[in-house]
Order: sequence, then C-alpha cells, then structure tokens
Amino acid sequence: MSSKQSVTVIGLGPMGQAMVHALLGKGYSVTVWNRTPSRADALVARGAVLAKSAEDALTANELVIVSLTDYDAMYALLEPASHALAGRVLVNLSSDTPEKARAGARWVSEHGGIHLTGGVNSSPSGIGQPGSSTFYSGPHEVFEAHRPVLEVLTGTDYRGEDPGLAALMYQIVVGMFWTSVLGYWQAIALADANGLTASEVLPHATKLLTGMPGFLSFSAERIDAGEHGGDVERLAMGLASVEHVLHTNADAGVDTTLPTAVAALFRRGIAAGHGTDSASSLVKLMKTAKA
Repeated sequence: MSSKQSVTVIGLGPMGQAMVHALLGKGYSVTVWNRTPSRADALVARGAVLAKSAEDALTANELVIVSLTDYDAMYALLEPASHALAGRVLVNLSSDTPEKARAGARWVSEHGGIHLTGGVNSSPSGIGQPGSSTFYSGPHEVFEAHRPVLEVLTGTDYRGEDPGLAALMYQIVVGMFWTSVLGYWQAIALADANGLTASEVLPHATKLLTGMPGFLSFSAERIDAGEHGGDVERLAMGLASVEHVLHTNADAGVDTTLPTAVAALFRRGIAAGHGTDSASSLVKLMKTAKA
C-alpha cells in the first residue's frame, strides 16, 4: 500500500482526468467525483475510488483539487455540501477572474476550509510532463505543505498570499495566448484566400515568434521606465502598416474584425498625440477603459 498522501479530485473533464492519471501514476490514492459518474470509469479501472457524492468526496481527504469550468460551477456542485469543507484544503484550478477567486477564497474560509487558487498553464496533455507550470496563490504555509503533490501535476509558481494573484497571472498569460493565436489564424485565413496553405505560412510564423523574446525584453525595460520615445519606431509608421494589413484582408474578402480592432487602437493613439512616439505608447491608452 502507498504511504503517499491521499487526494480528492472533483471535476473529470479532460484536465481533471489528466491530473488523476498523473497522481495515480505516482502512487497516490485518489478519490474522484464528477456529476456524470461514467467519466470516472477509466480512472476507477486504474485504481481511483469513485465517491458517491460531492460530500463524500470532500470528506475523503484533507486535500481536494477542483478542476471545473469556473467558480460558478464550483458553487453549483459544492454549496449543497459546503458543511464538508471544514478542515479541507481546496485547491481550485478552475479558471475565473481575480475577484471571483478572492470571493471563492472567502466562501471556503467561511465554511472552515482553506483555499488555494491555481491557474494551470498547460493543456491536459502537458499534465505530469516537464515544462508545464501552474500559478498558485493563497496561504504560503499551506502551499508549501502540499507542494509535493501539486508538483506531480506541473511545476509550481507561487505568486503570493492574495488569492487573486494566481488568477490574475493566468488571465494575463491566457489573454496573450488567444490574441496571438487569433493573429496566426487571421494570417492563415488571408493566406488561404490567396491560394496558400497553413503549412506554407508556418515557417514564417515560427521565425517571427523566435525573434519575439528579444523584442519583448527590449520593450519591457523601456515601458517600465516610462520611455516611449520614437527613436526605434513610431506609432504613425505602425498605423500605416496595420492599415495595409487591414486593406489586404478586406481586398481578399476575409473577415476583418481583428485587423479592424488593431487599426482602431492605433488610430486612437494618433488622436491622443502619440504619432511620433513608439507604438508602445499604446499601453497608456490600454491602461484605462475607453470612454
């Protein structure tokens, strides 16, 4: 019999299932629960224990990992069994806003439990694999006590006591990811309209992204210093460039929602008097919601 800590996992979507498989593979005893019990079949076959209810899942172990769509789903599943949160450490790996994470932490605390927020920077296939990581925030002592279990899933990146910090960092990364991917898909749509394939675009996309770390590092230092001088490039030049991209997409008959939004942001920067500044001056506009 394994001497390792027992763990409960609630939520058996692709991510939750991947986590259970990783824990079982390292010899942990895992209790699972999902609103649709059949999702646990393959896990039970590997040795997981299927709880009869959310309450049973909570009371089975001190450490409870929750992997759901969002915090509303957590409330929907756990509120009827909220009395069973007392004495439990709830590691919530569900995605949501920083404010929702803070409210969730208060809710767990009000019922006698301890909440750790997590933001997983991995797809299900990366769980248990080197290179993947998860942001965590909440009580540091509790995080450290359970870090060996959490590191079975991914590497850990503890951000601080504020339960909203892990959610904030996760949303920052996810926002960059989806915006970047949309740019790539826009390029593929334009290529397709002109008889080119995604495979033909790929090496050029890869080359562009390979050069990005140096650009990002250069920009970050200047932005942190409040320097947006147009000594390297200028917003007015950038506007001409993004206008050309917009017109090229329009001429090809593909959707222009994304390039239109980009061009509109550049025009706002020009209207705000930043034409001779670096395009990084757009950060100033983006810090405040548009009136």
